Amino acid sequence: MPSRRGLRAAAALLAAALFAAGLALQSCAPRGSPSASDRRELDELLGMLRGESDPAMRFAIARQAASSLAKLHEYGRLSSLLSSMPETAPRADGASADPYGAWYLYTAAYAYEKAGSAPIAAIYYDRILGEWPDESVDGRSMHRDCLDRLIEIVDSPERRIGYYKSLLSRFPDDGDQGRYLFLLAKEYEREGDWDLAIKAYSEFLPYLRSSVPGYPDAFRYARSMVDLYNSPKDWTDRDLQALATRIRSALAAGDSSRLRGYRAKVGFFASAWGGAEEDSRSFMDFGESMSGGRISAAEATEMEPGGREAYLKTWGWADKIPTWYFCFRKLFFPADPELHGSWEWAGIYFGERP
Repeated sequence: MPSRRGLRAAAALLAAALFAAGLALQSCAPRGSPSASDRRELDELLGMLRGESDPAMRFAIARQAASSLAKLHEYGRLSSLLSSMPETAPRADGASADPYGAWYLYTAAYAYEKAGSAPIAAIYYDRILGEWPDESVDGRSMHRDCLDRLIEIVDSPERRIGYYKSLLSRFPDDGDQGRYLFLLAKEYEREGDWDLAIKAYSEFLPYLRSSVPGYPDAFRYARSMVDLYNSPKDWTDRDLQALATRIRSALAAGDSSRLRGYRAKVGFFASAWGGAEEDSRSFMDFGESMSGGRISAAEATEMEPGGREAYLKTWGWADKIPTWYFCFRKLFFPADPELHGSWEWAGIYFGERP
């Protein structure tokens, strides 16, 4: 029986042969009729394959047959051939009667996926995870690759949660823990399981420098969700105008303490228009900026298209920039249906609106 080193080398050769022959499937359109000699060669290889019992020889013949099928653009037969190659699943002790079985299935799954049959590919990726021991080729785990592919092609949040949990538990040192934790939390969100979503976001927060493709603001989002979940959430109002009226009253009275009590307790920002909305609660107490006299405020808020954001113009601040716009936003927090969609005073923009 071949050694693990021999298996890795042979698997790499199979992958190279298939991709070199066009398995990337950029185009499945025929490029002319196959020659009679191509057909004869393929028939001879398939005949040899049916009569061969030695695993290493079967692998060598299968590799040539797969290359011929790819050359002929017969991708359906190619997938069918490779998926039928493993004769026996591994025994209970983990030993494999066919040391190449998992790679036959993996390459077949990839071919199905590239040919547009992702549900069939998923069946084979799952089968590899459930029935075959892991192997490493070019330093990468085949099981990890299967999990990555399944996450890409399977839509079910429940199944994707299972795949992310497998990645987190089986590959803790691969440098992607932060990314997996954030994406696991997003799947829990999709399922409406907010307790577990917040738990996953909390575990993600130490991975400050993790990059999550598609989520450039992942850390800020996770932090706000965790902070909201753990906060008293007593600064919001279902009625935007009621919230704005209380703020106008505090401004008219010059009461900086009341004003601080109305701002968002999570993620409150103060920035120039177009600037980064960094958390500014630690230094925004309003006292010194109100020392110049009464602060004036517009009688009405300015609602933005879409109805999820509004502004209140204020002026008279004892500051280099005397005009501030208070920004109100509808709160996104599906974890609490009563709170979700309420209005909060989210932050301040300095200067006239551009």
